[in-house]
Amino acid sequence: MNRNYASSPILMVLLLQAGIAVAADGDRPNDAFFEDKQRGWFWYEVLPEPIKPAKPEPKVELPKPEPQPVTAKSEASVGVTTPEQPEPLSSAWLKQNLEKYLNKAIDEPSQENVAAFYYLQRVMMDKAERFTNAARYVVMSDPQLDESVRRPISTFAVNEANHQASVAADQALKAIAAKAGILFFFRSDCRYCHVQAPILAMLERSYGFKIYPVSLDGLPMPNGLFNPFKIDQGQAALLGVEQTPALFLMKPPKQIVPLSQGVLSLEEATSRILLAAKEAGWLESAQYQTTQGLRSTPMLLPAAGSISPSTTQNPLSLIQALQAGAQFGSAP
Repeated sequence: MNRNYASSPILMVLLLQAGIAVAADGDRPNDAFFEDKQRGWFWYEVLPEPIKPAKPEPKVELPKPEPQPVTAKSEASVGVTTPEQPEPLSSAWLKQNLEKYLNKAIDEPSQENVAAFYYLQRVMMDKAERFTNAARYVVMSDPQLDESVRRPISTFAVNEANHQASVAADQALKAIAAKAGILFFFRSDCRYCHVQAPILAMLERSYGFKIYPVSLDGLPMPNGLFNPFKIDQGQAALLGVEQTPALFLMKPPKQIVPLSQGVLSLEEATSRILLAAKEAGWLESAQYQTTQGLRSTPMLLPAAGSISPSTTQNPLSLIQALQAGAQFGSAP
């Protein structure tokens, strides 16, 4: 006969007693159901896995910086010595420090700062006065250094020098005119040529210069001066004429020296003629100096390489070498 054991009351009691006995054993590792029964049936709940300790990340070793080579600058800095300071109150020291004292006196104008600056300024002025007195004595006692020997300074002497220079210039210009003439390039429509022509006529009358007029446009001057004239046949281009009036000092047969490409006054014209003649070798240097109101004196123009570096280290040796190299016949 089949019995339904599930519905038997006796079987139910036995199962309940067995469950209580098992719960009382204390051998179960987890009795959370009985302690947390309000949550209901949860034996299908997935329990969280235990947290595993994090593995330490491997340390990345950075490459060690390579030692930098010692530069010349760092090597030099090891043995650098401070430059020697100039002696206090010397001219070099005053040049370096006087402005510093001035700035300090301006920024902090205490009595001490202001007085210190003015005392240093007094030192500098006294040094300058001492140098001036010594320089005057040295110059007046050496004719090669005294400029008044070449050109007088006093008024009456300057007047006499100017008179002598004028006489010498007139003589030199007449001597030059005897062997050289003036080549005059002009255009008939050039107003500057019109005012230059009368001045050239004065040079012709006063000193005897022969004027050689050349027309660039083939037409005469409107004032009738310098007729007859020549027509340019390419001479202007050969001489580099770009502006008119153009003047050249010409000594036949082939020597030509430029004077100007523009208007010259009578004084400018005579001055340039004298200089051009001197540079061309038609006038001696000593004679040219006389026309400038200068007395002929030796020039301190030593030849290149005639004075050694060791000579320049000794003041007396330097003076003697310069005096030995002085020569006449050179002009400024």
